[in-house]
Amino acid sequence: MSSSNIRWLFFGLFLISQTSLAGGDYTLEIYKSDRLLLVKKDHLLQKTFRIASGSGGSGDKTHRGDKKTPIGVYKVLYFKEDSRFHYFMQLNYPNAKDAYDGLKNNTIDQYEFGQIISALKRKTLPDQKTDLGGAIGIHGIGEETEDKLALHEDENWTQGCIAMKNKEIEELRHFVHIGTPVIIFD
Repeated sequence: MSSSNIRWLFFGLFLISQTSLAGGDYTLEIYKSDRLLLVKKDHLLQKTFRIASGSGGSGDKTHRGDKKTPIGVYKVLYFKEDSRFHYFMQLNYPNAKDAYDGLKNNTIDQYEFGQIISALKRKTLPDQKTDLGGAIGIHGIGEETEDKLALHEDENWTQGCIAMKNKEIEELRHFVHIGTPVIIFD
């Protein structure tokens, strides 16, 4: 696939993802630098939560192990209730933008790029074992000790996910379903 075709494929998938944000469902907006997760319905704020994100700092996730939370438009793909983090909402990371950037930067190859795009078209989880990394989601803290709660209040401590207190992830679950858009900003 030529670089021009890849660019157009990315923009097409991006436009599709943007148009699917319309409607009466909830949207989650995450602001890493402000450590906030906003729940919106029809662009109106419904609820605000304090979060922690990746310990790798600001900027976009570019590869496995960088400990950064990705920036972009994602969707919730499934829920894992028996997570070591209390509850886990899996996002469709890497998305088309991540795959395109990874291909452009030689983090992934053409075959891996194609596999990721195919999975996104099928609305299934993209390959989580490429050098782009994976297992990105929104989760609780797990066992809530004094030390963990203090760390959560003061630090971005995750490997690239978005973390919330356990009671808050349970409350957030009432706003989220499979396909809920999650927009992550720096």
